[in-house]
Amino acid sequence: MEKLTVVTGTGVPLRRSNVDTDQIIPAVFLKRVKKTGFEDALFYAWRRDPNFVLNRPEYKQGKILVAGPDFGIGSSREHAVWALRDYGFRVVISARFADIFYGNTAKNGVLAAIMPQESIELLWKLLEEEPGRDMTVDLGARTVTCGDVTLPFEVGDYVRWRLMNGYDDIDLTLQHEDDIAAYEKMRAEKFPFKPKTLPAKHWPDVPIQSAREPEETKPWAGPIGSRE
Repeated sequence: MEKLTVVTGTGVPLRRSNVDTDQIIPAVFLKRVKKTGFEDALFYAWRRDPNFVLNRPEYKQGKILVAGPDFGIGSSREHAVWALRDYGFRVVISARFADIFYGNTAKNGVLAAIMPQESIELLWKLLEEEPGRDMTVDLGARTVTCGDVTLPFEVGDYVRWRLMNGYDDIDLTLQHEDDIAAYEKMRAEKFPFKPKTLPAKHWPDVPIQSAREPEETKPWAGPIGSRE
């Protein structure tokens, strides 16, 4: 997983609260049998509205999403984080996140930064005064800078450590690869009648390329608010 230390990019003001995972990515897209290429599904129903913030050219290359409180509520679908990441967002800022969504961000290289709603309101004001304005999120310092304003944010120490080192769940498991190999060797010698465990495979570290589906093959997203 790619390390996250400092992120600089366009800030996107999403003036919506109680954003659930079905609004982030409709359930119909969960039928896809892959882990990338979900950028076209992000906020699918809302993007049918030409006035939606991501349809404005100043915000289309957004990297930092500044949202209202209670972001990521609803189902536990990890696809919600995949869609944000595939679109290009490395940071989501909100006053409150759903617990499962918060956990999924850490596992997929996206920072969920917690800030007081008063700070969110100030960031919205700055981003709307100058559409397309860049922001900088410094995970090491736990700060967000927008223009001349620098504000602190909260993030758990464990989540911060994972993101700064680029550790997903597999990376964490492989930290104990020697211990696992020693245990499997002992197990094979002591219990030769039991099935053997295959050794860990190490794949080349290549960047994942997301691929959009052809327009004619995109599934229909259904009405706003549809549920699984």
